[in-house]
Amino acid sequence: MKRIRKQVDQIVERFLVMILGIMVINVLWQVFTRFFTSSPSAFTDELARYLMIWLGILGAAYVAGKQEHVAIDFFVKKLKPVQIKKVDLFVRFSILCFALFGMVGGGGRLVYITLKLEQYSPSLQIPLALVYAMIPISGLLILFYKLTPFKK
Repeated sequence: MKRIRKQVDQIVERFLVMILGIMVINVLWQVFTRFFTSSPSAFTDELARYLMIWLGILGAAYVAGKQEHVAIDFFVKKLKPVQIKKVDLFVRFSILCFALFGMVGGGGRLVYITLKLEQYSPSLQIPLALVYAMIPISGLLILFYKLTPFKK
């Protein structure tokens, strides 16, 4: 399981780096066309927005899997070890429920609805379901990370 988790980490890391690289090139192209040509690029704003959504959602899943997400633990540190385990279990259960029902269930439904309604983005003319597909994918990734043990 440790080997599978490491491979998943590497795939997600490379995908995040690729998204960031494409986003940087896209924004540089947008700035160049806006200031150095007479016709600014029409698709770059929309592409940057969608890449930022993907980077944020997938990055959050990745960071949660690495146990490096932001946590407010001021009050938890004041508890006894037995109580800390209970709080940790509650938090883990809450994250699992949100990932399963909110991201996988709700995100999957959103993807299905946008596919069924054949909604396309205004500039890029790509199916919006493609953009929204990152929500259930990230939800599945969070479920995978939370259900597999993590060792630093």
